[in-house]
Amino acid sequence: MTSIKDRATGANAEVHFAVGECSLGSVLVATRGRGICAILLGDDANVLRYELQARFPQARLVSGTADAVALAAVVVQGVESPAHAIELPLDVHGTPFQRRVWQTLRKIPPGKTASYADIAKCVGSPKSVRAVAQACAANALAVAIPCHRVVRSDGSLSGYRWGVERKRRLLDLEARA
Repeated sequence: MTSIKDRATGANAEVHFAVGECSLGSVLVATRGRGICAILLGDDANVLRYELQARFPQARLVSGTADAVALAAVVVQGVESPAHAIELPLDVHGTPFQRRVWQTLRKIPPGKTASYADIAKCVGSPKSVRAVAQACAANALAVAIPCHRVVRSDGSLSGYRWGVERKRRLLDLEARA
C-alpha cells in the first residue's frame, strides 16, 4: 500500500501518457494504476509534459503506450463531440471538499452551467464560493471533471485553469451539440 504522499507525487510509480490534438490545442492524457490521473490542455505538448512531471515529480513518465493513446483518442472525441457522454476510469485525488465539488461538477449536463455559488450550496457549504473556485483551479482532469461549466452568478465567464478562451470554446461546442 502506498502512502497518500507517495500517491500524490507518483513515488515508485509509472505514469503513462499520450498527447493528442483537438480544436482546443494539445491534450495530454495520463494514466496510472486505477485510471486517468490527468487531462491537461495547452498550446504546447512539451509544456504539458513538464506540467505532468511537476505534478508527479517522483514518477517515471512513459510516453505513447497503446492504452494511453487510446484514452487520449477517446478524450479528443469527447471534446469534439460533447453530446456523447464518455465514461472514463478516473484516478481522482484531492481533499474531501475538492472531491465533493468535483462530484457535483460531473452532474452538470453538457450545455448547462452553474455558478460558483450554486456549487457551494450543492456541496452544503454556501459561504465557500472561493473554496469552490479554488477546487476548480486545482482540477487536473479537464473535460472529465467539467469545471468549464462553472460561471459567475451573473452568467459571465471567469477564470479557467486552461484559459478563458478554451472555456468559451468548450461551452460553445457543448451548446452546438
